[in-house]
Amino acid sequence: DGDPLVFDEEFVDDLVRQAQSIVEQAGRRLGGERLVVSKNFLTNVLGCEAKHLLPDTFRWTPANARGFVSHKAIELGANWHGDPEPQTLVDEALARLADQPGNQGDFVAALSDADRAELRSGAVERVTRYLQDFPPIPRTAHPAYEARTKWPHTGPVELVGKTDLVIGRPQGRVSIQLVVDFKSGWPSPNHRHDLRFYALLETLARRVPPRRLVTFYLDSSEADIEDVSESVLQAALARLDGALQRHVQLTIDGEEPIKRMGSSCRWCPGLADCTEGRAHLAVLDDDGSQGFD
Repeated sequence: DGDPLVFDEEFVDDLVRQAQSIVEQAGRRLGGERLVVSKNFLTNVLGCEAKHLLPDTFRWTPANARGFVSHKAIELGANWHGDPEPQTLVDEALARLADQPGNQGDFVAALSDADRAELRSGAVERVTRYLQDFPPIPRTAHPAYEARTKWPHTGPVELVGKTDLVIGRPQGRVSIQLVVDFKSGWPSPNHRHDLRFYALLETLARRVPPRRLVTFYLDSSEADIEDVSESVLQAALARLDGALQRHVQLTIDGEEPIKRMGSSCRWCPGLADCTEGRAHLAVLDDDGSQGFD
């Protein structure tokens, strides 16, 4: 909509140079150790630093696996002939995921009957909401589901992203791409940060920024929309720089981590040994709060 959006070429080139310098400096400080930087990595570093330093104990469960199963089902539905039911899409997604290598495939393949039923129920609900509320996307819009992007091509520090949905493709230097992330549950400020990171990554990889960022909440059928601008990309780059610097300070320089309490304390693997986290949750429980910060 509106006039074509073309970002200044010098601005994009300078953004790429700054990002290259940031990742190269972090790589030198880390002594060449490989570091994969995702949206979750950035959120963890800039959240509770004590939790960030804990060993990764994440495990898939029927509750937290609903996301990747429903996303796979939505991807299948976009390319399905006819009008399939959500249950059909989820069943096919589960079957295909179980055959794929990796921890997600291993988890799905090893599901008990009860866990499979629970996972299927949650995924069907999400897919149903998507089909009911999200407008159909014409094929001429070149939709790409689960779109993966990596940058740079070489070096120990690698930025990675997997976008739920990208609509449109660059036309020369004209920005027309729409980046969409599907969410359930409560809105969070981190959701905008996630999409800004995706916009930065897309710009670094293809030298053409997206036009617009959308977080679509399946539970409420509402969208949070932000246009991409120079300031949005600069903010994403500054956040990346700050996170990498702080990670180096914590892991290489041995600086004392800062504890930042929030609702995520409830699922922290270090909660048993964290007085501050237990006290924070006790306050939330006493006042009847749901604990969403």
